[in-house]
Amino acid sequence: MADKTFHVVMYPWFALGHITPFLHMANKLAAKGHRISFFLPAGTLRKVETFNLNPYLITFIPIIVPHVQGLPLGAETTNDIPPPLHPLLMTAMDLTEPDVEASLCELKPNFVFFDFTCWLPALTRKLGIKSVVYCVSSSGTIGYLFTPGRKILGRSLTGLDLLQPPEGFPSSSIKLREHEARGLAIVTTMDYGSGFSFIDRHLRSLSECDAIVFKTCKEIEGPYCDYIRNQFDKPVLYAGPVVPEPPKAVLEERWEKLLSNFEAKSMIFCAFGSECVLKKGQFQELVLGLELTGLPFLVALKPPTGAETIESALPEGFQERVKGRGLIHGGWVPQQLILRHPSVGYFVTHCGSGSLAEAMVNDCQLVLLPHAGDQIINARLMSGDLRIGVEVEKGEEDGLFTKEDVYKAVKSVMDQGSELGKGTRANHAKWRQFLLGPGLETSYINDFVLELNALL
Repeated sequence: MADKTFHVVMYPWFALGHITPFLHMANKLAAKGHRISFFLPAGTLRKVETFNLNPYLITFIPIIVPHVQGLPLGAETTNDIPPPLHPLLMTAMDLTEPDVEASLCELKPNFVFFDFTCWLPALTRKLGIKSVVYCVSSSGTIGYLFTPGRKILGRSLTGLDLLQPPEGFPSSSIKLREHEARGLAIVTTMDYGSGFSFIDRHLRSLSECDAIVFKTCKEIEGPYCDYIRNQFDKPVLYAGPVVPEPPKAVLEERWEKLLSNFEAKSMIFCAFGSECVLKKGQFQELVLGLELTGLPFLVALKPPTGAETIESALPEGFQERVKGRGLIHGGWVPQQLILRHPSVGYFVTHCGSGSLAEAMVNDCQLVLLPHAGDQIINARLMSGDLRIGVEVEKGEEDGLFTKEDVYKAVKSVMDQGSELGKGTRANHAKWRQFLLGPGLETSYINDFVLELNALL
């Protein structure tokens, strides 16, 4: 069975934060000889084709995104639109079902890996194909928010519900503050396209699929995966850490020249992914907090709400005060390469799953500043369960942080003499060594392939 190859179709939610980890998994499976047909929006192909490490086995199949009233012409991924329009994009993705069915009939794959398109299990079952939910969120997030133990059928989920874990949930560090619980209740119960709420999509996908997969290890998230297996009474598989391949490219000369001006492990790198947009006041508190540290820093963020450029939103006199040690950049940066640079010692992250995966295999110290959704639970897992980062404190009611909160968190991981500083460094080093250990990923992928074959 180990030698038997199979054909997988991948159809992730149209967000780069989902497409990218699906592609990482495609590369891992293709390296074992398995064939991948990767469905993605036609205009997005050029953004990701360079990450295809196995072009002879991974084929991109462009999907034309149907137009939905209210969706800007040409919008294909969440990166093209503000969050309030995401449900319209989801509706557009649902409208691709006839095209997807026609392609599946032609391709005849063994599996379809998906996440938000909750209609796929019924379709694949009709065609004799196995459906697999590939979760890019942590099992802690899925278990806490989207399991039958919540007992929410027939009623709405409230912020009060989310202050407590669902029945039977493992003992953990996942605790939500009142403002986080309120926000997550609103997001999970909102319409998310075609009349489905966000939580309905997840429950339907997880309940009707043939297997659920997490890109994690039993050693890190075992109790949560066991809980989900019991809740849905179906196979829950570990794909292993799915660490992105080290980039073969080198930093552009301008970045290399900039970063090399500073001492080893002295620089703070702050980046919040491709979609996070702060309000202007919070953006200013963030950069002022970094200024307070006295360390050199590189901030790569989108302009805050209401600002056309990131420079126009900076506090008065800020650029003059940090000249020579602080750089604010409003465009894309090569995050993986920057995290690996010898000068970078600290990473202020929004706790997106992809960023955390990259951070865990580098030795920069983590400052956790979650913005929304699963980032919040990811932050609790990192700071509480694994104890490899320090989270920035926020107001209990309003969820706002100050420059002093940012400074305090960075100072905590800087201080090698404190118990907290020593502890986070030691734990990060331990988990990094574990994740990069010889044979770990290969062993997980081999077992994962065997388990997939057993489903056929």
